[in-house]
Amino acid sequence: MKILIVVLFLGVLASLGSAMKYLMQDRGRTDRMAWALTWRVGLSILLFLFLLLSHALGWIDATGLQVGTTGG
Repeated sequence: MKILIVVLFLGVLASLGSAMKYLMQDRGRTDRMAWALTWRVGLSILLFLFLLLSHALGWIDATGLQVGTTGG
């Protein structure tokens, strides 16, 4: 589970890095940067939906502050 989340996150970072590379290299002459950013958005949405599904199915638990408890 954690490996899939890390792989998706690294894919998002890799596509963002390749978009920056194409921005500097092509200077707007090709649409490779737009495709890299499209992949980034798609992977980000896929990661978000996977996290929502994982939480709904009980594969991962929410952590952090407990809601509705008194602190004393």
